[in-house]
Amino acid sequence: MSFSSLGLSDSLLKAIQQQGYTTPSAIQAKAIPEILKGKDVLASAQTGTGKTAGFTLPMLQILSERHLRKRPIRALVLTPTRELAAQVHENILQYGKFLELRSTVIFGGVNANPQIKKIQRGIDILVATPGRLLDLEGQGVVRLNQIEMLVLDEADRMLDMGFLRDIKRVLAKLPNNRQNLLFSATFSKEIKKLATSLLNNPVRVEATPENTTVDRINQRIYHVDKKKKPGLILHLIKEGNWHQVLVFTRTKYGANRLAEKLTKNGISAMPIHGNKSQNARTKALSGFKKGDVRVLVATDIAARGLDIPLLPHVVNFEIPNVPEDYVHRIGRTGRAGANGEAVSLVSAEEAHLVKGIEKLLGHKLEYDTVQGFEPSEAPIDTAAQPKSEANFKKKPGGNNRRRPYRHNRKSRSQKTKKPNQR
Repeated sequence: MSFSSLGLSDSLLKAIQQQGYTTPSAIQAKAIPEILKGKDVLASAQTGTGKTAGFTLPMLQILSERHLRKRPIRALVLTPTRELAAQVHENILQYGKFLELRSTVIFGGVNANPQIKKIQRGIDILVATPGRLLDLEGQGVVRLNQIEMLVLDEADRMLDMGFLRDIKRVLAKLPNNRQNLLFSATFSKEIKKLATSLLNNPVRVEATPENTTVDRINQRIYHVDKKKKPGLILHLIKEGNWHQVLVFTRTKYGANRLAEKLTKNGISAMPIHGNKSQNARTKALSGFKKGDVRVLVATDIAARGLDIPLLPHVVNFEIPNVPEDYVHRIGRTGRAGANGEAVSLVSAEEAHLVKGIEKLLGHKLEYDTVQGFEPSEAPIDTAAQPKSEANFKKKPGGNNRRRPYRHNRKSRSQKTKKPNQR
């Protein structure tokens, strides 16, 4: 199948060709014809499947078929993060370069005045994060009463980030007669509930089975003590001569601390998370893409929407609490037909999180160790520990309240005799 067989205009086909694409991805081949028919679409698409072009191309085609002199906002794309909003807008500019359409992107963390000026000059397409959109709508800068198309991109992440209330506020301001497109990596109960309230007789399309990972990604798990993780990641990057590595931590503080540790050891690294200004985040991402920054240390929310072509290495410095986040993380590599490697550093107390990931993936993940970084204790499977009286001790002379028995706990006499052994 070729892009020309999807019913796209010559102007769009020319732009697609200039971007170097010849064959549509699975999600593009399935979604584009349905969107061009004017149908509401509920799409499941993993990271790296080309979903952004899957809705931007037909949106550009539909809007270009009719021009309005005053250029009211006719299409709205809502995204959960600034990075994803910027990336979607970049795609719109690339594919719409031969069309007489105007667009802009708005998000928080930066001065709103330049954004306001672009809107006031007249635009056809607006890409926005919910917070800044509602702010400018409340000021009367943004008018949503002539929206013809609404796209919710990364809808699952928007719900995870607590944007449901904001989404409902936005929906209340839109005209009822419009086309709705909802793109999500997963079809959770919450997403299905949102789709029911938002979409009218939607066509459901899927690029891959729900929650599956890309086959081209080589997944490796190293069992290591928590305190040895910084040393191990330094070893892996230096010994493997890795030059473009995206590392995930659970917290912003953890991202800052690890980036500082890597930099002190001669590896250029920068953190990217919600506490960083937009300019700092843009600078970090730009340096990473150019190769000036060797390691980008990110939290899950900040990394959502990052488009880094041919990223060879992703490292889970800490295992995510939500199994689906593991899929999103490793999906940053192995894109556009390239091979990728996802490495996870797992401490004993994180073993139960790996079991959740294995259940989601439907197969076991093999553990390995690195010489010099062998763990001192076996993984603790908290889910497998029986909740029996054997796991509790009675408090001598007290009220016999139950308290958890600590795993590998030693007596005071043991601690006194062998203070250096743990």
